Amino acid sequence: MISKSSECTVTVAEQLKDGPGSVQFTNFIASPSDLCDKGRLFSKVTLKPGCGIGYHTHETDTELYYITKGTLAYNDNGVNTAVSAGDVTVCPPGEGHSITNIGDEDCEFIALILYV
Repeated sequence: MISKSSECTVTVAEQLKDGPGSVQFTNFIASPSDLCDKGRLFSKVTLKPGCGIGYHTHETDTELYYITKGTLAYNDNGVNTAVSAGDVTVCPPGEGHSITNIGDEDCEFIALILYV
């Protein structure tokens, strides 16, 4: 399977998980079947300054972020840490997280959600 960049869909979510502002997703897959039904999300996420994804808990999946641009505040089960390009975050089942752009430019990261 090959997924061409010209075939990726772009979606925008407002106040995702009660987070501030909007979140833009450039979706690399069309459906979970593209991940052999082992996951549900593989996307580039773009956050404008001040925007973010609110705190939420993962019950039956693991979410990974690979930061590619900018500086973000990452809440890892109540512990806030600044993350930037090259950093990786992992939120396994039963744990929670949020992320917010704390810089002056757009932030980007790759998000992957896998079922466990």
